[in-house]
Amino acid sequence: MVEGWDEGGLRALRGALHAQDGVTLLAALRRGPVREVLQLAGDGVAGTAAQGLPGAAEMAALFLGALQERGFRGDEELADRLRAAAGDAAIPFLRPLAVDLEMLAMLLESDPAESGGRVALSTGECRPALTDEPGPGPEAEEDDDPERWLYVPALGSRAGYRDMELFIEEVGDATLANRLRIAIGGRGAFRRFKDVLAGDEHSWRRYHRFRDERQRGRARAWLAEEGYCPPITSRVEPSSGSFPSGPV
Repeated sequence: MVEGWDEGGLRALRGALHAQDGVTLLAALRRGPVREVLQLAGDGVAGTAAQGLPGAAEMAALFLGALQERGFRGDEELADRLRAAAGDAAIPFLRPLAVDLEMLAMLLESDPAESGGRVALSTGECRPALTDEPGPGPEAEEDDDPERWLYVPALGSRAGYRDMELFIEEVGDATLANRLRIAIGGRGAFRRFKDVLAGDEHSWRRYHRFRDERQRGRARAWLAEEGYCPPITSRVEPSSGSFPSGPV
């Protein structure tokens, strides 16, 4: 098993996801442990499975096993998508919405006193509340149209604090783990936690992958509760390795 993802491997993985190139994605996923990129790459793997690319069924099965073992919030929703793509379950009755889960997570976990926001149902664009303050008139009425927008509550940083607690439980270095436990006590916990991790590049990278996975999972779960899921769509001209168009 590969110890962890290096920056080159992550760039290759993100590049394959951005291009929606299934063949390159399956190759890139061999460069690191899938457990660290399940939410990041899961929709892409579902696309390769739906298309029937060589090796896709095996990768989907590997993702399913890792999702069931890990059990983060949002992992079961992603597992349902993979099962449906592989033909092993009914397609979840969710409407596709082309939203960036990372951007949605930022809205969900913003300060309740300052932010939150909404998602455009036509494009998936995420808009923070602070940039959306229409004046009176017809345009304001359109901005309040629930047929056009999905409103996103600001839930604050409690889930992010829990991410730090759970990450500390996975730190193998007892000295570092103890320093991190001390750091998250009281006000300024996030800043102190990051200051401690900044001295250990490997742990810093691991924490960011861990946090990003949990954030994406929470965003996916919230989206499913609202009746939506990220779609699998093609940004490139159809080819032997591009993902299929439409929801899975």
